[in-house]
Amino acid sequence: MSDTDGKKPLGLGGTPRSGSVKQSFSHGRTHAVVVETKRKRVVVPTPGKPGAAGGATGATSPNLGDPSKRPAGISDAEMERRLTALRAAKAREQEDAAKRAEEERQREEDRQRRREEIEAKEREERAREAALRAKAEEEERARAEAAAEAAARAEQRKADILGTQRRKPASPEPAAPAAVDPTAAPVAPRNARPAPGGADERGPASSKPGLPTPRKTDREREERERNAKAKGDEGRRSGKLTLSSALDGEGGRTRSLAAMKRKQEKARNKAMGFGNKPEKQFRDVQLPETIVVSELANRMAERAADVVKSLMKMGMMVTMNQAIDADTAELVIEEFGHKAVRVSDADVEQAIETIKDDEADLTTRPPIVTIMGHVDHGKTSLLDAIRKANVVSGEAGGITQHIGAYQVKTEKGQVLTFLDTPGHAAFTSMRARGANVTDIVVLVVAADDAVMPQTVEAIAHAKAAKVPMIVAINKMDKHGADATKVRTDLLQHEVVVEAMSGDVQDVEVSAKTGMGLDNLLEAIGLQAEILELRANPNRSAAGAVIEAKLDVGRGPVATVLVQNGTLRKGDIFVVGEQWGKVRALINSQGQTITEAGPSVPVEVLGLSGTPSAGDTLNVVETEAQAREIADYRIKAAKDKRAAAGAATTLEQLMAKAKADQDVAELPVLVKADVQGSAEAIVQALEKVGNEEVRVRVLSSGVGAITDTDVSLAEASKCPIIGFNVRANASARNSAHQKGVEIRYYSIIYDLVDDIKKAASGLLKAEIRETFIGYAQIKEVFKVTGVGMVAGCLVTEGVARRSAGVRLLRDNVVIHEGTLKTLKRFKDEVKEVTSGQECGMAFERYEDIRPGDVIEIFERESIERTLA
Repeated sequence: MSDTDGKKPLGLGGTPRSGSVKQSFSHGRTHAVVVETKRKRVVVPTPGKPGAAGGATGATSPNLGDPSKRPAGISDAEMERRLTALRAAKAREQEDAAKRAEEERQREEDRQRRREEIEAKEREERAREAALRAKAEEEERARAEAAAEAAARAEQRKADILGTQRRKPASPEPAAPAAVDPTAAPVAPRNARPAPGGADERGPASSKPGLPTPRKTDREREERERNAKAKGDEGRRSGKLTLSSALDGEGGRTRSLAAMKRKQEKARNKAMGFGNKPEKQFRDVQLPETIVVSELANRMAERAADVVKSLMKMGMMVTMNQAIDADTAELVIEEFGHKAVRVSDADVEQAIETIKDDEADLTTRPPIVTIMGHVDHGKTSLLDAIRKANVVSGEAGGITQHIGAYQVKTEKGQVLTFLDTPGHAAFTSMRARGANVTDIVVLVVAADDAVMPQTVEAIAHAKAAKVPMIVAINKMDKHGADATKVRTDLLQHEVVVEAMSGDVQDVEVSAKTGMGLDNLLEAIGLQAEILELRANPNRSAAGAVIEAKLDVGRGPVATVLVQNGTLRKGDIFVVGEQWGKVRALINSQGQTITEAGPSVPVEVLGLSGTPSAGDTLNVVETEAQAREIADYRIKAAKDKRAAAGAATTLEQLMAKAKADQDVAELPVLVKADVQGSAEAIVQALEKVGNEEVRVRVLSSGVGAITDTDVSLAEASKCPIIGFNVRANASARNSAHQKGVEIRYYSIIYDLVDDIKKAASGLLKAEIRETFIGYAQIKEVFKVTGVGMVAGCLVTEGVARRSAGVRLLRDNVVIHEGTLKTLKRFKDEVKEVTSGQECGMAFERYEDIRPGDVIEIFERESIERTLA
């Protein structure tokens, strides 16, 4: 019987391809099954078949197959297209198969390479670990051998000592006891027999049977046995095997390489002294009146957390950013073992050097000459002639309104520093400032005008500053110039010139023609030689601020006259309440220089803010010192202003408030181009007014008018005064929207005059009364609709309806008011003359009696102005 058992084999159709598949079932049963597969049939056209499309002979293409076997409606062209697509698909399948095979081969190569790299790394790691382990074992073995040798030597010494203590010296020495370490070799031979005394082979034995064993040795042996037994019992009781206990029997647990390195590094540091804890340093801690906790910790070089903890133990719950008083800080300093040194806030000023210069370090410096005098007496024109420049044309109104500092070199090579001060009455502070920093004052007096108020003021400033004076009698070229009159007028002010047998030099000059300029320079040079002006250029610079301003492009700029030392680019300085670092130095010719010596005027850039004119500039070492000094000065100035403006008692405060109620104020806001001009304007405006009205300057500063100024002016309802400055575009728009008035000025007396006019408008008008007549009441009538009407006789002057009236009874004023009606017979009239009768009725008053007198008067209002 065949395997198929008469049945048709399983298959997929098509041309059979025999195969066998073995099927497995439960209980070990199997069954073989024959499987046949069919290939996909590909129709290939047979050449020579009829009905093929193609050439004229009707023969079909040999590649198109049998037309009879095609699907219905398939032409030769369509068949050709399908075969082409089939061949292209087979080609793509072959390419994809080749590409996949190549990618698989590459992936296999990558996996093999990674496996090899990993195996190589593992081999290297195992080799390194084996080397480290071997090295550690070698070191441990060496340590064990060294320990065993040391123990053996100790036992040998002990045995030698015991042997010398025996009573019989002739007896042989006992054998050395075995080392504690079992790995150490015993001193006695291995085949030595135990002594009769019952001692084991590890313990020493006597050569004679009856000699007793030393008690100390017995005690040591018993102790070792007891320790070993206890160790064994502990091992049995533990009940589990650990890695440490397992390694104890195999030479002990080994240390890692990192642990060995740490141990060696610690031993090396200990040998070199690096591991020792540094000794605590005790410091002298400077302690001001108040100090922040973190700053206190920094000065003690302690942790801020420790300082806070110490304060909390004292019952003060503070943070490191809180300030504590000096007494509490002193307790903390003493607790940490330091010493407190009490200092004042003003001690920060000690950073500024006040060293007196040695005579050997002093060198000759140029003299500082200040030109002073009355307005329009030719001070700036005289300086122009000396400098051969034209500065007057640049000044508004032809008058100087700023302090100008210039350095001039004469034809003889002598260098002179000139300061030109304003002559207007408002610039008193500028003149005083110029006199304080100068060496020589040149007093300019016009020959055709003689001594004037500001001339007298300049003389007073020169005398107060104790500087020598040279009188320059200017405008000698003008008709009617009288130098003798000038000299005579100066005598009234205790200025005696050389022409009058005095000690003050006087020179007749003309700035217009140049007459006498050489004589003036010669007189200045002679005076400078007499003064022997010297300074030390090799020290920290110190100077005076002549003028200060806020430049839009350069920021705060200060005109500084260096008085001592040399000011260099990059120096850190403090000036008044401001500080800074010199960013640039510009001389009087507008050139940038790197340093400025004594008597050299320069513009300094790099300030933190605009200083006040007259402040002193000092160079310090560090920015921290400069900032600390500036902060202290700001605080001191604020405290001073608060103390000056505060009322000491409630009564004084109420009296001041009551007085202010009766005074009308004109608030203004002032912005100027330079600090000196702002100061002069404020001083001039404070003098405007009287006991009824005054001008109050809300704020003054330098620089352009900004939005902040406009907002302040709007809130205070005051105008903004701009002196040689303008408002920026944003401020102009804001002022237009908010209705704030901005007034610009370039001449100070125009500004003062306008403010006077505005303040005059706040004055109450003066009311004057003029008596125009009297009338006497003869009878009193009651008229319906009018009330009580007095029949009067005008005894003096005239009675007018528009005038005011007073009712007098027994020469006492009992009522003052206005007339409700004035009638002559039945007609209403405007006035009644003397000797005529009339009827009068008072407005809202009817208590009139016969015999009363009516006083008639008129009031007129007179406008007042400030002087």
